[in-house]
Amino acid sequence: MSSGWLDRGLSRPEKARLGLEILSAYSRARWLLWRTDLPTTLGALRAGVTERTGEDVEAERTGVRLGQTVGKALRHLPFDSRCLMRSLVLTRLLAQRGIDSSLVIAVRPESEFVAHAWVERGGVPLLDPAGPPFARFVEL
Repeated sequence: MSSGWLDRGLSRPEKARLGLEILSAYSRARWLLWRTDLPTTLGALRAGVTERTGEDVEAERTGVRLGQTVGKALRHLPFDSRCLMRSLVLTRLLAQRGIDSSLVIAVRPESEFVAHAWVERGGVPLLDPAGPPFARFVEL
């Protein structure tokens, strides 16, 4: 899928392919997490994909757009689609496009324990921050 879809939108067949890609990545991430630990799951989701050299602005725009799409698609699932699963799915989609990213897991060290996960590229969050404000978290 070329980056042109960022500006023109997706055709119905492209939307269907992206939807299937998201569901496939979601299924794979859930299956891996059920059978292994988080670092192994993350490695498997990124496996076999090499980082492409390209323009950082284009990669960031693609990441943000994919992050929005993943959030919209997974919010309708009746299963676990919280921040960690959304982040793992987005990590897989980015890796398939040769875009490097970082999974960030952070906690808020206040009276009530709260954790949040998101994906960044170059320090820019690529997922809509559905959790509490990032500034109040301590990254792990």
